[in-house]
Amino acid sequence: MIQRSKPGLMDILFAWKGTILPRIGGRLALILLASVGAVLAARDHPGIFGQISAFPFTLIGLALSIFMSFRNNACYGRWWEGRQLWGALVIEARTIARQVASLPKAEREEFVMGLCAFAWGLRARLRGDDESTAIRHWCGAGWGEGEWRAMANPTNGVVHAMGQTSQRLLAQGIIDPMRWSVLEQHLAALTTVQTGCERIAATPVPFAYSLLLHRTAYIFCLSLPFALAGTLGWWAVLPSALVAYTFFGLDALGDQLEDPFGHDVNDLPLDAMVRVIERDMLSALGQTDLPPVLMPVDNVLM
Repeated sequence: MIQRSKPGLMDILFAWKGTILPRIGGRLALILLASVGAVLAARDHPGIFGQISAFPFTLIGLALSIFMSFRNNACYGRWWEGRQLWGALVIEARTIARQVASLPKAEREEFVMGLCAFAWGLRARLRGDDESTAIRHWCGAGWGEGEWRAMANPTNGVVHAMGQTSQRLLAQGIIDPMRWSVLEQHLAALTTVQTGCERIAATPVPFAYSLLLHRTAYIFCLSLPFALAGTLGWWAVLPSALVAYTFFGLDALGDQLEDPFGHDVNDLPLDAMVRVIERDMLSALGQTDLPPVLMPVDNVLM
């Protein structure tokens, strides 16, 4: 995720890192070539584009911009929901750590390490990394009797193992039924967070809808120079490039926001949020040698 101060004039004119330009540079070059070709054709053959009016492009451009705004709003909604789910995960982790603070040391560590394992496991699951490796760093083979290792969903297995621990503590009389019920509610909230993130990751924006916008944007931007070249001459290159930058930029930005858990510069900083949970949990165990807070590198926080 990009983290930088409010852009000044120089940033607006020359900023490259974190912008959408690297994703659409090839498409902009194609539109510039089409614009130059249209202008040269209009100069060599005056009147060749005389019957092409710019008025229909006004109506098409208006409709296209409305449809693109709908798609981008939907994609931003997915991005923001993902951020809310990870914010809820931080809240639940801190709450559970507080709830188990008075338990015996071994059981308290089992819950706290389990929360770190859950956060790293969910991060790995959403980014297509090895869940078991991420979890094993915090939970050895014997943690939770190794139940998480045998499950098809290891991250959910961590929550299952913590639930088994709370059941055992209830049976042993270490916690009372009321406290067990509260712990179960917070463990269920962890499952809700994971399920919500998996739903976003596994349910993209309908392909036919995105494809329609992609095709329409290409056709519109490639056709526009031929409608302007006859009347504007070389000035047709400028509005054609600006329109292409806007439409292709919105299109590419929507593609990035559609999957908020990836590695794009505008995706959610999962590493940084997991590090927040990690530091809070280790601090809850009384440790003082905490891993450092992740900071942006070249204005990008991962």
